Amino acid sequence: FQRDIMKELAAACRKAGLKICWYHSIMDWHHPDYLPRREWEKSRSSEGANFERYIAHMKAQLKELVTNYGEIGVLWFDGEWESTWNNKYGRELYDYVRGLQPNIIINNRVGASRAGMEGFDKAGEGAGDFGTPEQQVPATGLPGVDWESCITMNNNWGYNRHDQNWKSTTALIQMLADIASKGGNLLLNVGPTAEGLFPQASVERLREIGAWMRVNGEAIYATHASPFKQLAWGRCTQKSIDGGTRLYLHVFDWPANGNLRVPGIFNQPQKAFLLGDQEKAALVFNREDDALLLTVPPQAPDAHNSVVVLDLFGAPDVNHPPEIVSEYNIFVDKIEVAIKAASEKSAVRYTLDGSEPAITSLQAQGVITLKETATISARCFREGKPVSETARATFTKVAPRAAMKVDNVQPGVRYSYHEGEWNNLPDFTKLTPVKQGVLANFDFSPRKEVERFGFEYHGFIRVPETAVYAFLTDSDDGSRLYIGDEIIVDNDGLHGMREVRGVIALAAGLHPMRVTFFEKTGGDDLRVYYKTEKRAKEAVPEEWLFH
Repeated sequence: FQRDIMKELAAACRKAGLKICWYHSIMDWHHPDYLPRREWEKSRSSEGANFERYIAHMKAQLKELVTNYGEIGVLWFDGEWESTWNNKYGRELYDYVRGLQPNIIINNRVGASRAGMEGFDKAGEGAGDFGTPEQQVPATGLPGVDWESCITMNNNWGYNRHDQNWKSTTALIQMLADIASKGGNLLLNVGPTAEGLFPQASVERLREIGAWMRVNGEAIYATHASPFKQLAWGRCTQKSIDGGTRLYLHVFDWPANGNLRVPGIFNQPQKAFLLGDQEKAALVFNREDDALLLTVPPQAPDAHNSVVVLDLFGAPDVNHPPEIVSEYNIFVDKIEVAIKAASEKSAVRYTLDGSEPAITSLQAQGVITLKETATISARCFREGKPVSETARATFTKVAPRAAMKVDNVQPGVRYSYHEGEWNNLPDFTKLTPVKQGVLANFDFSPRKEVERFGFEYHGFIRVPETAVYAFLTDSDDGSRLYIGDEIIVDNDGLHGMREVRGVIALAAGLHPMRVTFFEKTGGDDLRVYYKTEKRAKEAVPEEWLFH
């Protein structure tokens, strides 16, 4: 080839005023020393392969990348999920790269620390400077962690002429605002063609995003996460200004009645205007209970995301609705519920019949005990006035599922082992199993393949006491847990280790239980837990399982 295309690319980026960043895969599908071999690589022997020698080769490649091309902004690792890589290797590689270029930013995929497709590991001990949620936006961001969602414009990272499932410009701009409102960055992927060209659909969307940013960019760049937990009509970003705070209200659903309601704001407003209005004409505002009402034009000024600027005196003083907290929302005899104010500045008033709380309603003093079904409505008050929206939660008294009387049960669960390729759990009852038998618990020991397999486990669980039980599955890939025919935990789909829970009231004794699991490729694991109000979370004991 006789050209250093990395050098040419780095030079072109700098000429355009862009930082150059490298992507590097830890996983290598071709190097003879890389391990493990995958299930389909029947013809590639691993004899003589030396993983430590591969790591030395990888470090030599990385040394070239971070020393030969000037300052590198980000080293974006990937392919860390195979069994040979671990956090020890990741920490050593992180330190090695930082030793070569101290100011470089390194993502969290340098180590084997991701909990599923987002975040750092569950213990928070992984190497890396920022989290990398993939093809998703975390519901509440990643508190305390720098993060950047990496998302494709369609369904593929590379160019695929058959993939015409393009996200709309509106969806992409609103996604950008959503991510910025949660304190993250958006890494938007463009898959070039074999000729190095951007697909026309990508060009059109980038051009439209650029046009929106030229008008509204200050609502994204150098902003901080929203002071609101949620807004029914859109999102919010903010930045400090002299004497106060500027809120950028990203309005996805423009109010047809011309009143934009901003809930829970205690601050006095300075002014409000449309960011896209060159004249910056003042918008009228009024207070209604906890909210500010901004009078806006009848038509949205932007087809994708209209931004309203609201300047406040001081730091944002937002009164979130109270938290109504309990481990479960069902109970057998009684349940304890905590009602918490988000701020010490406010008092919480509540009702038990779903009606709107008033200043004369009961004041929450911590935990209340319910013995009958109730709908709790709670609202924050300050200086005798409501200052938050109302939170509501219903707690239902239920009869526990009756236990079964089954004679001659034996320890362990029956299993059916299957092989196949799925993206979701199949109906195993309609498939012919490769193998069947009995196991002490939900393990994979009978499997013949390391990928593309599934298990169905069925039998009985004997619970020792009548109570509300939370069951949890933590799996990679998908899993479900049934009691009888009822799905209690639905953790289906392709994903890394992810924990999902569900609850059910059970009478003491035997109950039919079924757990299903499938693995496509990559890592695999299945863990099944339970907990009750009196018992801490733990793996379902083998002595509780029968067939």
